[in-house]
Amino acid sequence: MYRIISGKWKAKKIAAPKNFDVRPTTDFAKEALFSILENTYDMQSIAVLDLFAGIGSISFEFASRGCADITSVEMNPKHTSFLNSTASELGFSSQVNVQRGDVFDWLKKFRNKKSFEIVFSDAPFEMEEKKYHELVSLVLNNKYLKENGILIVEHQSRMKFDHPNLIDTRKYGNVSFSFFEPNKEINTEPTE
Repeated sequence: MYRIISGKWKAKKIAAPKNFDVRPTTDFAKEALFSILENTYDMQSIAVLDLFAGIGSISFEFASRGCADITSVEMNPKHTSFLNSTASELGFSSQVNVQRGDVFDWLKKFRNKKSFEIVFSDAPFEMEEKKYHELVSLVLNNKYLKENGILIVEHQSRMKFDHPNLIDTRKYGNVSFSFFEPNKEINTEPTE
């Protein structure tokens, strides 16, 4: 079970079926994260990509705050079905576009097609560290981030990233968010 923290559905509790193996972002961590994001972005005018969307804790938080362009990628068919039915129940169907698929395959298939202000990833904590690095590379090297965009990776606090695009890591108990800036455009114009 999780709760939507703010916006249209503030304090709404969402309970997944008991047999779902999910770990929604804690309220404490989610509140801190959205406090950072709302100081940077106008929620009504951004596009969000939610990777490993699970049962929608992050997607529905963005939707509740007025974000109209959310793509949620999740592999588990039970979870995608739950995402779709909950989005419909809350009136978020036009805002949340649920895509069923393996995140890594999806990122390879849709490279250079659409850019987002925010790409959020909450991969299973047991995922190997090298897969986290692959994920960061896929997002940064395939124009998934707009110029003012940010990639946020939720991970266990004991894991540390060493990456040139890493700009900050915020720790909330055993959960951390690492923030990555987009790759800088290299100016190939000849200088005079």
